[in-house]
Amino acid sequence: MSDNEKFLRLTVELTVEVLDVDALQAAALAEIRHPDADLNDEERAEQAELVASDETGASALQWLIEPDHVLQLVDHIDEIEPREAMLGVEPSEAPAEDEEEEHDHS
Repeated sequence: MSDNEKFLRLTVELTVEVLDVDALQAAALAEIRHPDADLNDEERAEQAELVASDETGASALQWLIEPDHVLQLVDHIDEIEPREAMLGVEPSEAPAEDEEEEHDHS
């Protein structure tokens, strides 16, 4: 590692409202069952059970988010190169109404 290398960690928080958990789960299950999914039969069954049993839809949403979509946040910036990306989806409280109206970029 050269002395000039610098690393920055971007943190993005996005709260979404799940409008139809069943449809979200169905879309994720279609991805899991797709022949191009890099899963063996045991992994496929395990992931399908995880998605189907998660009433929040978090597991389904995580299956539907493409890593390339997340990397597009910085893809257009030539002066950096993504080194590591992690994605987590978990249940959350609804945002407070006044928080939605605030645009604090600090």
